[in-house]
Amino acid sequence: MTQNSTFEVSESVVDGSATQVPRRSFLAAAAGVAGALLSRSTEARDYGPHAPPVRYPEPDVVVLDDRFKQYKLGNAPIQRLYHNKEMLWAEGPAWNGVGRYLVWSDIPNNIQYRWLEEDGHVSVMRHPSNNSNGNTFDWQGRQISFEHGTRRVVRYEYDGSVTVLAESFDGKSLNAPNDGAVHPNGDVFFTDPGYGGLMDYEGRNARNGSKQPYQKEAVYRIDAKTGKVHKLTDEIFKPNGLCFSPDYKTLYVADTGKSHYDEAKEVIKAWDIVDEKTLKNGRVFASMALELNGETVAGFADGIRADIDGNVWASAGWVGDGYDGVHIFAPDGTRIGQILLPEICSNVCFGGTKRNRLFMTGSQSLYAVYVETKGAHIT
Repeated sequence: MTQNSTFEVSESVVDGSATQVPRRSFLAAAAGVAGALLSRSTEARDYGPHAPPVRYPEPDVVVLDDRFKQYKLGNAPIQRLYHNKEMLWAEGPAWNGVGRYLVWSDIPNNIQYRWLEEDGHVSVMRHPSNNSNGNTFDWQGRQISFEHGTRRVVRYEYDGSVTVLAESFDGKSLNAPNDGAVHPNGDVFFTDPGYGGLMDYEGRNARNGSKQPYQKEAVYRIDAKTGKVHKLTDEIFKPNGLCFSPDYKTLYVADTGKSHYDEAKEVIKAWDIVDEKTLKNGRVFASMALELNGETVAGFADGIRADIDGNVWASAGWVGDGYDGVHIFAPDGTRIGQILLPEICSNVCFGGTKRNRLFMTGSQSLYAVYVETKGAHIT
């Protein structure tokens, strides 16, 4: 792959129109029934420039529980904002409210992209990106990235310099920081499952034969005042995406440990946040298992975000049609809705001028849909 073919945006397909495959079966489920039996066409949805228009209401925003009805807009389509056949694994979307742009990572290609709200323009924002995965912004508007290639958490300063916030714990290198979020007090909470330390494709392979490249997988907190890194918990197989509840009293973390540990379950976990500094009462918040076409299947939740009502919006994938996309869980852990995509969804982020637009990174594409709620946090 040449550099020009990798980074030339003009050769990619960019379409802001939403489309629908004709005769697509409408998904439905009985209200109040979690894990309902779903059936759907196996015909792939066409998001190309010549696809037919969507017929409202959007059939691939699926109500599984009456509690989700208030969030589905009757005349809002799923749109594919950007597609690039050279993009390999889109991840880590984060919204900058001042600049009105979305940044996301293409981990294998070592790139960060930027999508502008004003005209939908997409450009390469940063290359190399040190195989960054997750991205977020702090309360001063500075971008924070979680790098696989360097096994660091970094902050980009106003003058263009880079500050390393974390690269080790207890005298040992981090595995490969994955995703994170910034507390209003300035502390950075982040996960370190180690995927970037297990392969050269998304980072640098430690080549030591261990599922834990440098140390046990864990969730950490960087103290904004002292800069010290604190381990919050390692009672999880491979912590991936994380988010706070709207009141910052609960931390949700997706566990994708089933990728390497047979005994792991496909779940989202939750902890109580004590005094803004520590975690207690670890528990399963929601299971990713779902009854689909008469069979119980379970994929992974990856990136997760909370809305202002406390619902958790989780990217989902690795099962296939009828499952991959976004799963929405009520505060009690019940799955109440789905947003179905034709690609595996890696991560999500609320953004847009009113923070009422859900952006979804899906393998080789960027999708978005307006919903009748807002993100609970700044990104």
